[in-house]
Amino acid sequence: MKFKDKMLEKYSKLTDVEAYKKCAGSFVRKSFRVNTLKADIEGVKERLADFDLSPVPWCKEGFYINSAKRDIGKTEEHALGEIFVQTSVSMIPAQFLELKWKDLVLDVSASPGGKTEHCAQLMNNKGLIVANDISSTRLKPLIINLQRCSVSNTVVTQMDGRELKGEYDKILLDAPCSGSGMIRGPTELSKRTLEEWNPINIDKYAKLQKQLITQAYSLLKKNGIMVYSTCSLEPEENEEVVEYLLDNTNAKVEKINLNIKSSGSYLRIWPQDNDTEGFFVAKIRKI
Repeated sequence: MKFKDKMLEKYSKLTDVEAYKKCAGSFVRKSFRVNTLKADIEGVKERLADFDLSPVPWCKEGFYINSAKRDIGKTEEHALGEIFVQTSVSMIPAQFLELKWKDLVLDVSASPGGKTEHCAQLMNNKGLIVANDISSTRLKPLIINLQRCSVSNTVVTQMDGRELKGEYDKILLDAPCSGSGMIRGPTELSKRTLEEWNPINIDKYAKLQKQLITQAYSLLKKNGIMVYSTCSLEPEENEEVVEYLLDNTNAKVEKINLNIKSSGSYLRIWPQDNDTEGFFVAKIRKI
């Protein structure tokens, strides 16, 4: 895997860059989450015992696959929507929305639907979720996954997130980003992300993210909660976006208490710290 010098120079100021390179060069542990709308956790664990499962520490429905057998997506449990294959760090955002069964929830950039389904699961298919995405191409996997998992409290919309309207109790903004946190192992995705990494792209995403977070915050009811997350390691796309919101609104950041190693005042997760993908999460309340 070929890392750009500018990238390593930047990351050396943020973390142990040699530890990062070593971890980023290895494949991420495969994981899934049990969909309790359709299945019992213990029952699924028993039926998938051949995959040598271990728990994801920060998600009681989440499990790592430790066996050489990794084709979890070909199981009957997956086909029936009893499990959702999802990276372990992606299981974090929905848990901190403090979801209630009567909530009106907006998922600004919902495809492929893992976090939307997690929200529906935590709401026991009650209330209402608006699952939005800008791309018609991305709507297809979103709809397929919601149907497969028997999600019934969700409507799907196709709009630019900067033009969304309404008033919501909770908002999830898993923002479009450079994806630098997803560099794990010599995959095509890792190769493409490394090739495309450059400050111009990062600044472009940061501008879009600031527009999205500002618009999303304007749709939040008083005392409502928004969770902002990305699969990026760039401060410009993470801390600086949240700080932009704090500087221009009355938003308040709340601490996320979680059994995971992170750095910074928000939940900044480096791949080498927990053997995961890189991720960022901030919990914001409207006061």
